[in-house]
Amino acid sequence: MRPAGFWRRCAAWSLDALPVGVASLALALRRRSPGTGGDALASAWASLVEALAHRVAAAVTGAYGESGAGALYVLVRGALRDPVLLTAADAVQAALAALVIPPLIAFNALFLAWCVGFERSPLRATPGKRALGLRVATTDGSAPGTGRLLLRFFAGALSWLSLNLGHLLAAMPPAHATLHDRISATRVVLAPEASETLPSWARAWLWVLAAALLLASAWAAAAMAGSMRLALDRALWG
Repeated sequence: MRPAGFWRRCAAWSLDALPVGVASLALALRRRSPGTGGDALASAWASLVEALAHRVAAAVTGAYGESGAGALYVLVRGALRDPVLLTAADAVQAALAALVIPPLIAFNALFLAWCVGFERSPLRATPGKRALGLRVATTDGSAPGTGRLLLRFFAGALSWLSLNLGHLLAAMPPAHATLHDRISATRVVLAPEASETLPSWARAWLWVLAAALLLASAWAAAAMAGSMRLALDRALWG
């Protein structure tokens, strides 16, 4: 058996996650309760930013009777005890959970059926794995049973909860086995006809994903900084 490499497995996972993620989001949006969407999160975030801006403005103008490092200390200590800030932070957390948890539950349920269903079939691979020339096998090369595939899927939670260290084990030769591979005694291997080299289209796809993640992170950071700047201007100048 030829073990699959880390980046090939990343590309395969992303190809599988994309259609399942879209379907999960559609299901969650259909069942969403009123007041639990993006508007609720935006409102809660605006309240938190306004409360934080007023506290920062008070520190800047010396309302706490301190300046420099002393004002910063008072600001941080007060923020951790300010009931207005704590209430606003709790509201953001609740709105974020209401927005994220339903599609996350739907994603995991659909992805379970997707992975186990395809990997238990004669294909022994999800569509994403199939496109990259991958197959799921036991450590002796045979086809895994349903129970082993279920164990593999649920053990995948440990790979995520370990801050992806469990996934990074796939980069370590010679086994290139993730944590959930090891727990379930399975391996992701190259099909006999698959090339050792990652296809060029898969490399391009990974670069597109990396660029999209970078742009999304930059946009989110800019949006948060902009809302804080506007709130601080209002708190300082009215």
